[in-house]
Amino acid sequence: MSDLSKVDLSLLESIADLHETPQGAYNIRRNGEGVERKSTENIQIVPKEDKPGIDIIIKPNTKNESVHIPVILTQTGLNDLVYNDFYIGENSDVVIVAGCGIHNSGDEKSEHDGIHSFHIGKGARVKYVEKHYGEGDGKGERVLNPTTVIEMDENSYCEMEMVQIKGVDSTVRETSASLKDGAKLMIIEKLMTHGEQLAKSNMVVNLDGVDSSAQIISRSVGKDKSSQIFYPRAVGNNKCRAHIQCDSIIMDNAHIRSIPEITANHADAQIIHEAAIGRINNDQLLKLQTFGMTQEEAEEIIIQGFLK
Repeated sequence: MSDLSKVDLSLLESIADLHETPQGAYNIRRNGEGVERKSTENIQIVPKEDKPGIDIIIKPNTKNESVHIPVILTQTGLNDLVYNDFYIGENSDVVIVAGCGIHNSGDEKSEHDGIHSFHIGKGARVKYVEKHYGEGDGKGERVLNPTTVIEMDENSYCEMEMVQIKGVDSTVRETSASLKDGAKLMIIEKLMTHGEQLAKSNMVVNLDGVDSSAQIISRSVGKDKSSQIFYPRAVGNNKCRAHIQCDSIIMDNAHIRSIPEITANHADAQIIHEAAIGRINNDQLLKLQTFGMTQEEAEEIIIQGFLK
């Protein structure tokens, strides 16, 4: 990563915990272009020919390997659109680390729209981590709009951790999933908004297979005048289980709307939802302040623990 600037490297550390060239397969995209790429014997990264993006092809039975595909934007006024398709072979067990960081010091909007499609083979296990982060002292907006499509074959497992750290002025997240027999999906969504930022998350999980299951967990903190809207949906089309849980901390003059929705189209579909929005617990604040913390320091500790 010798050709990357200090700003580039700082963004990569924030969104993908990269301090040096990653082990295994990787693709680093900067300002709309691929700048570094490496495939391995079991994980091939192939640029698309008909549109911007890459195909990540993981061979069957690949175990204990990882692939990093971070995206960074440092050019103001750029609108970057990318299509990434993941083909995870049967009985493989891999970790995928993605994420996007925007450094905008200009007056124009910088935007990244990533469309990711996952095709998860029978018996495969995938852990996917995606972090979004924005920074820069310019007046230009930092916008991130991810779309995630998940197709899970029989007895596969997928865990997705989607995190928005800070600094993103606007985000609209679209997520859809289809599960076959015995497939298990866990989605963990964490975000914090401040200022006048806006975050929307639309999610639908179709449990089509016998004994498929899903767990959707959303945790968020809204500060200042920011707005958040969550709309997670679980649809049971067969004998299945699903649980939706949305928890939010609201502060200052923020607005948070949570709309968990469940649908049962089969007599053996068991689906539960719950949602809670509230302020930081005063007892927790007082306890931390007895240790010498200011109110602001105590709030930060509580928020970090909540979003951990």
